[in-house]
Parts: sequence; C-alpha cells; structure tokens
Amino acid sequence: MKRPKTGSFALRFLFRIDQFWQYVYNLINKVVDNFTDNERAMWITKLEKNLRITCNNCSQKGGCSLKNKILIVDDEKGIVTMMRNYFEMSGYQVYCAYDGKEALEKVACQPDIILLDINMPKMDGFTVCQRIREYITCPIIFLTARVESKDKIEGFRAGADDYIVKPFDIDELGARVAAHLRREKRRQEQSVVRFFGELSIDYSKRELKINGNLVPLTKREFDIVELLSMNAGQVFDRERIYESVWGIDGDGNSDTIMEHVRKIRSKLAVYNSHNYIDTVWGVGYKWNG
Repeated sequence: MKRPKTGSFALRFLFRIDQFWQYVYNLINKVVDNFTDNERAMWITKLEKNLRITCNNCSQKGGCSLKNKILIVDDEKGIVTMMRNYFEMSGYQVYCAYDGKEALEKVACQPDIILLDINMPKMDGFTVCQRIREYITCPIIFLTARVESKDKIEGFRAGADDYIVKPFDIDELGARVAAHLRREKRRQEQSVVRFFGELSIDYSKRELKINGNLVPLTKREFDIVELLSMNAGQVFDRERIYESVWGIDGDGNSDTIMEHVRKIRSKLAVYNSHNYIDTVWGVGYKWNG
C-alpha cells in the first residue's frame, strides 16, 4: 500500500497561500495607487492597526508611534510605486517627488532618509543634493543607472552618503536604508559636549559654536571635525579620514579631504583666528584644540 504524499500536499497548500497573498498585495496596490501621500499614510496606519502588523523598524504591533520618514525622489513612476509600497509595508512613512523642484518642496516634511535619483527633469539629483545638504543632515542615497566612477565621485562630493545602481534588489536597498538609520540613531543618542577654548562642539545636536556663534558645517564637514576632535592630537592620514567618514565602500578618493578641510578652516576663521586643524606635512591632519 502506497503512503500518501503528505509532503507534496503541504507544498501545494503553501503555494496556494502564497498565491492568495500575492493577489491581495496586487489588489491593494491598485486601490491605493491614486491616493495622496497623506491618504496613503492614514490607510497604512489603519491597516496595521486592524491586522496587527509587526513593524520592522520598532518591533511593536499595531504600527509605530514614531515612524521613520523616507523621501523617494525619482521621475520613473513605476519605480517610485514599487519602493513606496515596499517601504510602507515595512512600516515607514513615505513621501514622494517626481522631479528635482518637487523634491526641494517635499524636504519640508523633514525626512529621516532620502532616496534620490540623478537623471530627472527640471533639476538633477546632484543639484538637489547640493542645495539641501547645507541644511539637512539625514542620509542621502543616490539611485541611478549611471555606473561610471566619475559619476559616483561627483555624487559623494555633492553630499551623498551611499550609492546604489539600477536595477537594484529591493531587499538590499531596504537593508541599506535600515543600516543608515541605525547609524543615525546611534549618533543622536550621544550626549557628549566638548569645549576647546572659545569653541564648543555638541555631538548630539551636531552643532559647532565659537563664542556662541553657530558655525554652519555640512554633514561631511561636521563628520570630519567630529573624527578629529574626538581624537584630539592624534594624526589621521587622508585615506583613514576618508574611510571613516565615507565608509570603506566609498567610490571616491582621499583628495576630496583636502577640499573639505579647506572649507572647514575657512568657516572657522570667520569667528576665530586659531587654527583648529593642523596639517602634519607628509602625514595628514590632527585636531589642535
């Protein structure tokens, strides 16, 4: 007597369940495609509450009390829809823009991270990044079909934190976003303030002041100051600074460090004649508090 093929039945059963949820997912996409960002956010919140979805970001059932906000900027609506659905179902509050000028308007939502395309109408991603980087510190990830090294270098110099080439794996993108947000959270939890004569640095607020005057530093500039000042007196060569600030996967080169240091010195010199960053010729730089 033959034994029943219980294994094959279980596989067929699981396959049917997978087909059902894929059908539900596609149906949801069709329903909410025409919603505004606020309508979508409200709808997702209600769905999480009713279905008791577990949020990937905070591990709390019933939705997040403080969702991470993500701004997606791309002129390809299909890609925007795919990313928006993925991140909303992962527990993020998603805002979308379809060109550079709209992106500048949506920055007012104070996103925690920005996914930014390069080739867009009205204003390209490089210009958008340069315009907003002076005022926001959140991570910016470039999404683009450009694969040449010079384009990546230009992106990093414009103020980007990461770079992912289309076509990309959506789960890898999600993992990178989560990693950047974890890093930002660790920085925000720091409550260290250091004083160097007339200069003070609040590492939690990412603020540098001289005699009470706030010195406007970009994200990368503050990262360099943070690295050097937290290790005052220690000499760092350009390669080590680059790896510490841009990461070991950065596609640029250490030459950009000289330009950043020059800008930092210029901004500090407005308020104080003291040279806080010394050049150790043939070696690198050190903090001179």
